[in-house]
Amino acid sequence: MAEEDSSQEKTEEPTERKIQKSKDDGQTARSKELNTTAILLFGALGLVAFGSFMGDKMYHIARYNLDVERAAAFDSNYMFSHLSESMWEAVAALSPWLILVLIAAFLSPLGVGGWLFSAKSLAPKLSRIDPFAGFKRMFSMNSLVELIKAWAKVLVVGAVAYFVIAYYFQDAMALQNAPVRPAIKRSSEIVLWAAVILCASTLIIAMVDVPWQLYSHNKKLRMSLQEVKDEFKDTEGKPEVKGRIRQMQREAAQRRMMGAVPDADVIITNPTHYAVALKYAGGGGAPVVVAKGIEQTALKIREIAKAHNVPQMEAPPLARAIYTHTRIDDEIPEGLYVAVAQVLAYIYQVDQFAKGQGPKPERRPDMPIPKDLRVEPDKS
Repeated sequence: MAEEDSSQEKTEEPTERKIQKSKDDGQTARSKELNTTAILLFGALGLVAFGSFMGDKMYHIARYNLDVERAAAFDSNYMFSHLSESMWEAVAALSPWLILVLIAAFLSPLGVGGWLFSAKSLAPKLSRIDPFAGFKRMFSMNSLVELIKAWAKVLVVGAVAYFVIAYYFQDAMALQNAPVRPAIKRSSEIVLWAAVILCASTLIIAMVDVPWQLYSHNKKLRMSLQEVKDEFKDTEGKPEVKGRIRQMQREAAQRRMMGAVPDADVIITNPTHYAVALKYAGGGGAPVVVAKGIEQTALKIREIAKAHNVPQMEAPPLARAIYTHTRIDDEIPEGLYVAVAQVLAYIYQVDQFAKGQGPKPERRPDMPIPKDLRVEPDKS
């Protein structure tokens, strides 16, 4: 591909090949805000769902570890088993919440970009430590957007926090006069739901960030018109090369076709415009077209047939019909079986007469052509 011309405007949408290449290089649209929001929100909802369960477990763990006999506290073996039991119980208490957060971390990339595994993205790049490139990134549009997002997060979360505090203020103040256990339970509910609301507030940032990331990634992949042309040439091949390949393929097919003429049983001609070479292998099959052509190709077929003593017969209607309704290596149409059989029989009689082994054929065959297979001279 030709080198990119930076002076050309990248006005064209990226091709499928360009998009796939970027994925192979580990480059795709990503929204960190969406990933962060998903983890925070699922984590907060997980605390609401499993908070009571985890609280009870932690309460029992604390009670179990504080209720130890004085003599046992000096037994290292007992303390080790005691600590191991507490650790496994803590793992069991936290596992549902951790699994929920882990699921959120794995599923959140599906929102933008999807899962992508690329070894190329792990390869070291000198551009990452290039001070000039880093300075350029500091003052890029992307850095400005990141700065705006950071301020937006502070403002949005701060505003939501203010309204949450205002909403729960009276309830929080009333806790100082409530009994200890109900106060602890109610304060836990307030804290957990406040956390859910604050985490949900980051959805506002994610809803803005996702379209920006998709637009920014698509803009990076945009191509100039010259790049599109160059890629098309690399993918489809240059027109002159494709033309040369097609020409070589036609020449190879022509050579194969001409090579089959000496083995033909008969050449049916127009007599000058058409030539069709037929071979009958027997065995219940119909005669097969091994070569056909018009004008110069027909002349070449007749010359080869003459050089190899292949019999030729002028039958313009039959030649036109076979040429039009068959391809190379095709059997003749069923409607032409009688006509071709008459030709083959006539050629055989002529050959036997020439060898002195049979009478002279009285007349040429009629060679009937069905109406649906006829080709008039002006249509040929």
